[in-house]
Amino acid sequence: MAASRAFAGMIAGMALAFAGCFGGFGAFLLVAALGGLGWMVGQWFDGGRGVQDLREAYERSRR
Repeated sequence: MAASRAFAGMIAGMALAFAGCFGGFGAFLLVAALGGLGWMVGQWFDGGRGVQDLREAYERSRR
């Protein structure tokens, strides 16, 4: 069973709250940035794209 987006959002919010509470503002920003990166990669793979497509996009951006 896949988790709903509301549940995933709640988990992300709890992770940010713990990071902010125990690690300070720097940890909060790190968790938020890595969470955003994870979300982008998840969206990429949910769209039917694979690792090879990600690598090709990276190579195109370097030219």
